[in-house]
Amino acid sequence: MRALVFTKPSTVELQDLDEPSPAPGEVAIRVVASGICGSELHGVRHTDFRKPPLVMGHELAGTTPDGRRVTVNPLLSCDSCDQCLRGDEHLCRNRAILGIHRPGAFAETVVVPEAAVYEIPDAMSFETAAMVEPLANAVHAVRLARPEGNPRIAVIGAGTIGLVTLLVALEHSDQVTISDLDEGRLAIASRLGGRAVTELTGEFDIVIDAVGAEQTHKISVDVLRPGGVAVWIGLLSTQAGFDGQEIVRSEKRVLGSYCYRRADFAEALEIAGRVPLDWTTTFPFESGAEIFGELLEGRRDVIKALLQP
Repeated sequence: MRALVFTKPSTVELQDLDEPSPAPGEVAIRVVASGICGSELHGVRHTDFRKPPLVMGHELAGTTPDGRRVTVNPLLSCDSCDQCLRGDEHLCRNRAILGIHRPGAFAETVVVPEAAVYEIPDAMSFETAAMVEPLANAVHAVRLARPEGNPRIAVIGAGTIGLVTLLVALEHSDQVTISDLDEGRLAIASRLGGRAVTELTGEFDIVIDAVGAEQTHKISVDVLRPGGVAVWIGLLSTQAGFDGQEIVRSEKRVLGSYCYRRADFAEALEIAGRVPLDWTTTFPFESGAEIFGELLEGRRDVIKALLQP
């Protein structure tokens, strides 16, 4: 089969690999659409987390050998550690992630545990189904914020995670503001129903940072009302960058959000059937290495690239 392989820093190559064979309890998925995540663009610049040679890809949709149309939850948990037993399977001490710890979906075929497979509605396109995974991240982040009433919500960043977070936030409030420096992305955010701005001003009950830079960390805390909650979902910087005393004096809360529970993934699949996810761009699988390179070099007209083997 053909696969895109992360071979060395900043390099992915189209290669011919042996077709994988499923073990008992596993199923081979014929990939129809797979999304390139920002974490993968960051990951291919380094070899500290993702180790080459590696077939990446954790956002996918495809078909099973018996003809089911499916998407896949790529977060694989042990279901036996203390974290799993308390219901936090996304924080499993033995977790593995498709495309990081085992071969992923940038291939014509990927093998996954049967328990990770979710059937999709007949009316849902494979392109939409490949967006369920990023949408699940947004469902989890908004759930952590515990929105009540009609809260003032701000989303920082209008990339893929920012836009899906906007869509989920609009399920809870009609007062959602989203900020970004890119006018093209702000235009899409506005079309989706958000108040699109280049700079956040005022106060918000909830702020979700979908960028994760030191500056956006600081902004997320600065624009919170006293007692408000900031949820960090972006991973751009390892540094916090904010005033810790402001957290104390105003009882502001900062929460990290990582992946999602299975219930979040199931909810994302349901939400995906009714929210606009038509702002993705599809590319033939053969051009995957080229698209990776362009995105690494800063191509901005593509928010979410979907590859189609």
